[in-house]
Amino acid sequence: MAELKYEIKETIGVLSENAKGWTKELNLISWNEREPKYDIREWNPDHSRMGKGITFTAEEIENLKKLLNGEDIEDDIDEEKIL
Repeated sequence: MAELKYEIKETIGVLSENAKGWTKELNLISWNEREPKYDIREWNPDHSRMGKGITFTAEEIENLKKLLNGEDIEDDIDEEKIL
């Protein structure tokens, strides 16, 4: 399996911490020397191990922010098919 390279470019904030000291964080991370993306995942205290997470482009994080703030956003999703 290929080595996964990452560099935390900016720590934006900690969302929570569990009893073992792992923190769920929002960071800006460069994966495999690519353009940094926003990333939410759990990290051990020294950031040498991580849990599964999800990454967002700048556009996706802006849309997420709007959704969380209750703003309508334009999209190509037919919401009636989801419901």
